[in-house]
Amino acid sequence: MSREYPQDSVGLVQPQVLHFDQPLELVCGQTLNSYTLIIETYGTLNKDGSNAVLICHALSGNHHVAGYHSDDDKKPGWWDSAVGPGKAIDTNKFFVVCLNNLGGCHGSTGPASINPETDKPYGPDFPIVTVRDWVNSQVRLADHFGIQQWAAIVGGSLGGMQALQWSIDFPERLRHCLVIASAPKLSAQNIAFNEVARQAISRDIEFHDGHYYGENTVPRTGLMLARMLGHITYLSADGMGEKFGRELRSDNISFDFTPQFEVESYLRYQGKRFSTAFDANTYLLMTKALDYYDPAAEYDNSLSSAVAQTQCKFFVASFTTDWRFSPERSREIVDALVDAGKQVSYAEIDAHHGHDAFLIPIPRYMEVFSAYMKQVEADTPAIESHDTVGGTDNAC
Repeated sequence: MSREYPQDSVGLVQPQVLHFDQPLELVCGQTLNSYTLIIETYGTLNKDGSNAVLICHALSGNHHVAGYHSDDDKKPGWWDSAVGPGKAIDTNKFFVVCLNNLGGCHGSTGPASINPETDKPYGPDFPIVTVRDWVNSQVRLADHFGIQQWAAIVGGSLGGMQALQWSIDFPERLRHCLVIASAPKLSAQNIAFNEVARQAISRDIEFHDGHYYGENTVPRTGLMLARMLGHITYLSADGMGEKFGRELRSDNISFDFTPQFEVESYLRYQGKRFSTAFDANTYLLMTKALDYYDPAAEYDNSLSSAVAQTQCKFFVASFTTDWRFSPERSREIVDALVDAGKQVSYAEIDAHHGHDAFLIPIPRYMEVFSAYMKQVEADTPAIESHDTVGGTDNAC
C-alpha cells in the first residue's frame, strides 16, 4: 500500500537527467565540451513560462529540494519546509526548478564523472568552476524549458551568490532575486575556514592527490574533519549551548580521549555520515567557488556599480546569530542596491540557529518569506492560468 503524504508535500518525486552537447567555456579558461545536469521540478509550467522559480543550492546541497524519492524515505528534500503546496514557494502557483550544480556529486557532471578524453574519472583534473559558470549552465537549463524570464531566483548562502550573479549577468531574465543568509564576497576568516577544510581532505593518506577513485578508497577522515569544522561554523554558540550544553553521554567521566560530551558525539556522527555521502574533490571545488566569488571585482571593487544594471526586485534576509554570513554582510548588499536605486526588501530574523537558520522553518522567517513570494505571485502574468505546458504536479 502506497504511503500517504501530507497535503502540503509534493509527495513522490523523480529526478530528470539532462544532457547538453553545446560546449561551455569556463572562467578558468577550460571548456566542457558536453555535460549533464540532474534536476527536479515541482508544479506546472504555465503556457508563457512566466511562473518558473529557480532554486540554487548551497555548498553541500543538491537537486533534491522537496518531496521524497521513495515511500521508504524518512526525510524529505533539504528545503521541504519552504517548497510545496501552500508553502512559501507554492507549487500550486509556481513551477519550481532545482539542480545539482556542475562539479557536484549527486548526478551532474563532476570530478567522479568519466572524462571522455581518458575514459577514467576526472578526479582532480575536473576544471575549477565558478558561480558565473553555474549561472551560464543554468541559462541553458532555462532555455531547455523555454523559460525566457524567471519569476524568481532563490538561494541561500552560496545559492544566494548565484541568485545575485544572475541579476547582474542576465538582468532581463528574472523579475525577483531572493538572497538569503549570503554575502557579496567571503571574508578572510571564511576563506581561512575553507582552506583548513581543504587541507584536512588533501592531507588524508587516502586522498592520493585526488585520484582516490582508482585506488578504490575514499579520504573519509579528511572529509569527516572538514564537515565537523564546517558544522561548527554553521551553528551559533547559543544554539549549540541550548542543544548540547556540557551534557555527558554517561554519568561518569572516563578520563580518556573517547567522545564523552554529547556535542563531541554529534559532530562525529555528522562527519561520518557526510564522509559516506559526499565527494572529496567536489568539496574542494565548491569551497573554491565560494572563495573566488566577488562580483564587485570587475567594477573597480564597487558593489553599487556591479548591481547598477540589474532590473529585478530584491529580497535579502539574514539571521542575527549567523556569524559565518553575518547580517552586516547582507546589509552590504542592501546598501549597494539602495545606492544604485534598486527596489529591495530586507529582513533580519532573530534566530539562535546560526547560519543553518536559512534551512529551518522559523515562524517569523517563513512569514516574511511567504509574504514576499506573494509579491512575486502578484507580479507574475497568467499565474492562475490553467492552460499549462511542461512539468507535472510532481518532479519530471
